[in-house]
Amino acid sequence: MKFAELIEIWQNTNLEFSEIILAQEMIETGRDPEKVKQVLSNLLRVMLEEAEKNFGKRFETLTGLTGDNAYKLANVKPRMMSNFNHIAMVVALSMGESNASMGRIVACPTAGSCGVVPGVAYALWEVEKANFDDLLKAFIVASGIGNVVAKRATLSGAAGGCQAEIGTATAMASGLLTYYYSKDPIRVGHAAALALKALMGLVCDPVGGFVEVPCVKRNGNAVNVAIAT
Repeated sequence: MKFAELIEIWQNTNLEFSEIILAQEMIETGRDPEKVKQVLSNLLRVMLEEAEKNFGKRFETLTGLTGDNAYKLANVKPRMMSNFNHIAMVVALSMGESNASMGRIVACPTAGSCGVVPGVAYALWEVEKANFDDLLKAFIVASGIGNVVAKRATLSGAAGGCQAEIGTATAMASGLLTYYYSKDPIRVGHAAALALKALMGLVCDPVGGFVEVPCVKRNGNAVNVAIAT
């Protein structure tokens, strides 16, 4: 289903948009919406827990090409970005480096792009003191964006380039932020589209075939694109 069609359903009902996303999942897969919501709640909790545990941590990765980017950024006082952006960026790098060292991550939507959504989610949680239920609703909407891309295009970097991985993760993160602040799925659609446009054409060509360079730093850069869009 197109995202525009989900918006049309929302416009013709009095349901919250996150409920429509869950209902659509039930139609497509037959899964109980409450069970899907619980799964997403668990994933969000893992994101927040790992972001907290690994914030600014040093990692030993397989190649050694990454591992201290989050640590370095966490220990620098930001001069040209907000505290929100700074925290989101540190988390995005931390998740990417955790993935490269076999740590626990949520592939959102892929392992190579695992830092973008947790980056904005944790920044909302830590800086804005977000209510978990409100954050979960925004995360459900973000998952709906990822599902649309997965069904209508691809999430595979090998098939669609990094634009499919980081691009989709950024669209999801942008949608999450926009829904959290506005509860307006029309704005969410525009935000996700802007994020995808910003990263369109990004290729997948990791050094040595490892998900480290340029993957980790792309997570850090992409989280700022999500915030900007």
